[in-house]
Amino acid sequence: MIFVFGATAALCFIGMLTALWHLRWMQRLPSLAPFGHVIGPVRCSVVIAARNEEARVEQTIRHVLAQQHVEIEVVVVDDRSTDGTNKILQQLAKEDSRLRVIRIDALPDGWLGKCHACHIGAKAATGDWILFTDADCWMKRDLLARAWHLAAREGVDHVTLTSGLSVESSGLRACHLMFLLSISNWFSGTNRDRSKSYLGFGAFNFVRASAYRECGGYEALRLTVLDDVKLGLLLRRAGKRTRAFIGGDDVTCFWGTNVASMIKLMEKNYFAALEFRLSAALAVCTFVIALISIVVIGLISASPAGLLTAASPFCLAVPAGILARRMGWSWRAAIGAPFVLPVFVCALLNSTFKTLIQGGIRWRETFYSLETLRAGGVK
Repeated sequence: MIFVFGATAALCFIGMLTALWHLRWMQRLPSLAPFGHVIGPVRCSVVIAARNEEARVEQTIRHVLAQQHVEIEVVVVDDRSTDGTNKILQQLAKEDSRLRVIRIDALPDGWLGKCHACHIGAKAATGDWILFTDADCWMKRDLLARAWHLAAREGVDHVTLTSGLSVESSGLRACHLMFLLSISNWFSGTNRDRSKSYLGFGAFNFVRASAYRECGGYEALRLTVLDDVKLGLLLRRAGKRTRAFIGGDDVTCFWGTNVASMIKLMEKNYFAALEFRLSAALAVCTFVIALISIVVIGLISASPAGLLTAASPFCLAVPAGILARRMGWSWRAAIGAPFVLPVFVCALLNSTFKTLIQGGIRWRETFYSLETLRAGGVK
């Protein structure tokens, strides 16, 4: 048992060191100040797929229209909304000619609703750059300009940001920090231009229009659940370069009000992230559950080796604390990060078995069969 305790403690320590190394490439998007004089303005098309978003869509659009130092057009595709979304959009379009609203009343066969809406929006876009963002995401006024200047300086075709939290609680903050740690190697590889590394986030996928069309865009992603991430994959395969950043308060999205609501929101994503492979989902859950069990056994044993093992997960609070500071939070937010591992296990199990029981996923009130998703998604 001492060997098991030692191996577990060593694993946590190695995980901390690995995360600290990857954090060198997990930064916030720079302000405009380092770029000197403001270039432009560049013409940017903002494409938003909206379905039943009456609660937040008006403020989302107003935040986008308030972007500074760029020439803006906003294309909102109303994907079969049944609430007051279309009425709100039509009123906003009357107020500002930079907003165009496209209504979709029927979903063609062989498409996911969001992917089809983004495809239609991108076809209508006339900008040199296209930003794909969600209908519940609110951005700072200089965000597009900063992304454009960064892309120009780095010579890249794609800039993407994680979303911050519009509603913050200690539990959601801890989950967000652990999520960022879990993809730190993706950040590192993407920002170092590693050939097999890619990223994309639905909150902020800012892509050169020519690069988007060259890689196949949403037409290639028509049946892909993780469309935001896989857009990064298509761009990488086309030889394009990406820079990824921590969004923080630059772009905030509604992730729910508590941990339980976050698990529900991730229902369609987690099993999809494993390409709907049951063996992979069970392997991940078994590994994490075994790790947690060993930590608990170590605590109960009260032996020196056991107590060391029980304390070892707090190693992860060190890189989580660095991320918390970059997010503008107190380092205390990182203390809870090691305790939320069971939440991710629950989220993955919930996503896996809900998908299998239903025989597919229900997304934006439309059902898509597992057979269709496995056959049509980008891999």
